[in-house]
Formats: sequence, C-alpha cells, structure tokens
Amino acid sequence: MSLSTLCLHCGLCCDGTLFTHVPLQRAEAAPLRALGLPVKEREDGTQVLPQRCAALDGRHCTAYAARPEGCRRYHCQLFSALAEGEVSLPEALAVVDGAHALLAAQGAGRGPEVEAYLDRHFRGRHRR
Repeated sequence: MSLSTLCLHCGLCCDGTLFTHVPLQRAEAAPLRALGLPVKEREDGTQVLPQRCAALDGRHCTAYAARPEGCRRYHCQLFSALAEGEVSLPEALAVVDGAHALLAAQGAGRGPEVEAYLDRHFRGRHRR
C-alpha cells in the first residue's frame, strides 16, 4: 500500500475542488517561485499558493518532492482511512474515480450531492 499512490492519483486538494489556497511559510515562497509557481499575498501579508495549483498536471503533482509544508501536512479523510487500513488501495482509488466522475458530470455548478460526497470522503465532514 502506498499512500503517495493515492495522492498522485487524486489531485482534488490541488485542483481547487477542496481548497482555494495553501498557506505558505515565509521560507517556502521563493523556492516555489523558482519552480515557476505563482505565489500570492493576502491582505494580511500571508503568502499563499493559489489552487488550482500550477504544478498540477492532470491529477499529478509535478512538484511533489518539493511541495510546501501545508501540502505535506494535509491528509484527507480518505488518506487517513487508507493509512489506518479501513479501506484498501483499490477501494480508495475507486472513491477518487467516483469523485472525479461526479465532478465531470456536474461541471462548474456542482450540487449538494457532490459536496456531500466530497465532505464524506475527503473533507471528513459528515452531514446528518
């Protein structure tokens, strides 16, 4: 089982589906800019990496080895379930493919069923 296999097959945390930006530590901005990635500054002075990340190629992060700490630290609900052995890698990959299929079918105006799927499997929020 390779957790990075799941991440490199998914890309939902990098493509703007789950987040609008990744907060950066001060020392991370210059190396990311050197890789050609756009770094933005928020009104409060915090530097962020906007999502959809420019390092994302399809579902694959082309800067995976040099990704910022915020990306390294983030573990979605599905990643945690795989790490704990609650799901197998094939099951986790099927959930990812299901999410991508739902997103493709909905287009830009994703509905509540897509948000519920993302909450349940990725964001870790369970609606009651």
